[in-house]
This record gives sequence, structure tokens and C-alpha cells, in this order.
Amino acid sequence: MSTEVSRPTRPGTPSSPPALRPERRVPRVFYLMVLPALALFAVFHTVPLLTGMFFSLTNYAGYGEWSFVGLRNYVNLFGDDRIYGAYGFTFLFAIVSTVAVNIIALSIAIALNGRIRFKTGFRGIFFIPNILSILIVGYVFNYLFSNSVPAIADALGITSLTTSILASPDTAWIGVVILSVWQAAAFNIIIYLAGLQTIPTELYEAAALDGASPWKQFTSITFPMIGAFFTINMVLSLKNFLQVFDQIVSLTAGGPGTSTESISLLIYRGGFQGGEYGYQTANAVIYLFVIIAISFIQLRVLQRREASF
Repeated sequence: MSTEVSRPTRPGTPSSPPALRPERRVPRVFYLMVLPALALFAVFHTVPLLTGMFFSLTNYAGYGEWSFVGLRNYVNLFGDDRIYGAYGFTFLFAIVSTVAVNIIALSIAIALNGRIRFKTGFRGIFFIPNILSILIVGYVFNYLFSNSVPAIADALGITSLTTSILASPDTAWIGVVILSVWQAAAFNIIIYLAGLQTIPTELYEAAALDGASPWKQFTSITFPMIGAFFTINMVLSLKNFLQVFDQIVSLTAGGPGTSTESISLLIYRGGFQGGEYGYQTANAVIYLFVIIAISFIQLRVLQRREASF
């Protein structure tokens, strides 16, 4: 065994530079796993995104010849009433659905985290909507709203529900919210359950000894301890609901009229069916940055709320 003797440094003389750490070599398997994924991401995500941004500066109809029009598509968007209508419906739907799904998911998660029988079975049952196809479930809900619910309401004498809620511009959005919340709650329940299981039971035992009510325990222990999980659910819910598409296609197809036409549906219809590929691509580019900005602001605000708990 060899030993090294360090030389004493004289006062006033500069100390020797620290020894450089040996360079760490990146394992070859790292490149074998990362580079294919990076290539696929670039081919199927980055290239189409950049191509779409390019065509947003043209008058391309989706077929035939096209020419460069600069920022004309972006300027025309701000004078299109149909764009404003789609934005209004989408944001109203997203806000209502985000609040509703988080209240319902948190309530169910707290119930499933309690001392109840068949807890594991119930957790599996409540997760089933998340693995079902939205389109298939949407057509089932369409049948229920259009046939079953009016028949039951007619038998019970509830006149306000004897006609399908999807047939009225004032109530059609409620059907979309019900379907979306029912399908999305499963994923949020799993996230909240994961958060609830990180809370030490000793906190609840100490609170019970101090005479704290269940509501006081929720506001002082449960909700502050799952603040990070609440933030994740709120951000993901709002982002997903802002991109609502399948639920509307299966329930209302944007109707009656354009009362339930979301931005995603408007982009799809105008871009692929209406010969407005360049124009709706500009709409999609703006909407992309709107969603990014909202998610960023929402994340920062909720994270500050976590720190204040």
C-alpha cells in the first residue's frame, strides 16, 4: 500500500489548483437507447411542427398550388368571429371540467383511501373509464342522452329532460362536460391516491387526540400534504380539456350549430375539410403558444400556493 505525503504550503503563496476529476465516459448503451427515441421524436413531432409553422405563412388549401402570404393568416384570425366563439366555448368547457373533475376525483380518492372493504376492487373499477376508447364511450353516452334519459324523465314526469340535452345549444355543452369528467376522473383518482398514501397516519392520530374535526383535518393536513399532486392534476386536466376533440365528435359533432365547436374541432374541420389548411395551421400555432403560456402561468401560481401552506 502506498501513501502520499502532502507538502506544506508557504504562507502567502498561491495554493495549487485542485486535481481534476477523471472524465466520466457515457456508456454506449445510453446512446443506443436515447438516439432512436430522439430520432423518432424529431421525425414525428419536430419536423411536422416546423412544417406546419411554415405552411401557416402560406395560402395552402391542403391540395394544389400555394403561395407565400406572410403574416396575413395570423392577422385575419383576430377578425374571425368563429374563432372567438370556439375559444369561448373551449375555455368555458375546460374551466368547468377542470374544477368538476378535481372535486370528484379528490372526493373518491379520499373515500378509497379510507378503511373500507374491497378497497382494491373498487380502485380497479374506478380506473376502468381511463382504459376505454373515448369515441366508443362517447357514442354510448350519446345514446343514453338521446334515448334513455328522455324515456326515464318522461316516465318520472321531469319535463325538462324529456328531450335530449344534446339537441339544445344551451345544454349540449353539459353533456360534453359529463362525458369528459367521467372519463378523466379515473386518472386523477390514481394521482390523488398516490398523494394520500404519502401522508403519515400519525398526523391524523395526533389531530384526533386534539379534537380536530374531519373537515379541520382535511384543510390542515390532507390538502396541504397533497399540494404537489393537486398542482399536477390541475395543470394536466386543464391542458387536456383545452384540447377536447373526441368527446365532441362522438356527442354533438360541434352542434347544434356551432355551439359546442372547440378550437381543435375547428382546426380539423377548416384545415382538412374546408380548404383552409394554411389559415387553420396559423390558428393551431397560436393555440399551441396559448396552451403553453396558460400551463406555465398555472404551474407557477399553484407552486407558490404550495409554498404558502
